[in-house]
Amino acid sequence: MRGTALNWWAWVETVLVVILGTPVVALIWLFTAPFDKGRYAAGRAFRLVGVTAMRLNGLWRFRTRGTLADPRRPYVVVANHESYADVFLISCFPWEMKWLSKDTMFKIPCMGWMMQMAGDIKLVRGDRDSTINAIAQCRDRLAKRVSVMIFPEGTRSKTQEMLPFKDGAFRLAIESQAPVLPIAVAGTRNAMAKGTFRFLRAHAVAQVLEPIDTAGMTMDDIGRLKQMARERIDAGRRALAAELGIAMPPVATEATAAV
Repeated sequence: MRGTALNWWAWVETVLVVILGTPVVALIWLFTAPFDKGRYAAGRAFRLVGVTAMRLNGLWRFRTRGTLADPRRPYVVVANHESYADVFLISCFPWEMKWLSKDTMFKIPCMGWMMQMAGDIKLVRGDRDSTINAIAQCRDRLAKRVSVMIFPEGTRSKTQEMLPFKDGAFRLAIESQAPVLPIAVAGTRNAMAKGTFRFLRAHAVAQVLEPIDTAGMTMDDIGRLKQMARERIDAGRRALAAELGIAMPPVATEATAAV
């Protein structure tokens, strides 16, 4: 009964925060748009709307670790993807990132409007023209000294195993000669699991890992760069999971992968 009441409260306060936050983000966008071409201020305001909703829901204990020496140095940020709650958690980092997101998110009233004002990037899955346009927009944000956030798995994993990483984020990093910033996430799977919109109690952590320099890399290095990021994130999320008391499957080896 208590869990149901808290779930309803979480939804009510989230909707209210989003509705009340929309005109605030709109005002910031209106006054900063002429000189803030990267929409850094509007984007940061939008992330803080999500962080505020997260802090008020009473069910989630989320924290982040790590910082950047220069928040305006553009990175291609990649992270493992456990649930919708990953967005709230990663938004807690104190710098702005533009998110590559599926087009359906942009259709949600208020939320989608703020995403557009923030300069987030729309992607229609399976549409080649949309993919080309999204990558061009990602390059535009990086050129304007704003990082881009991409989940290289493409969608949320149903299990503790990470899905295969797609090439897109790493191709973008090499083409732009932007460093890759891996982030490890653990604990959000129990906050809002795949296939449900129910808020549940969860304790989660996201940690910034060592960046990977792409200077001098070519398209021939995409596979190597992808593997480096994947291994770094997997090690990071396993360490966080152990700290949180979350059981993880054993690390896959070449022998087990071949079975």
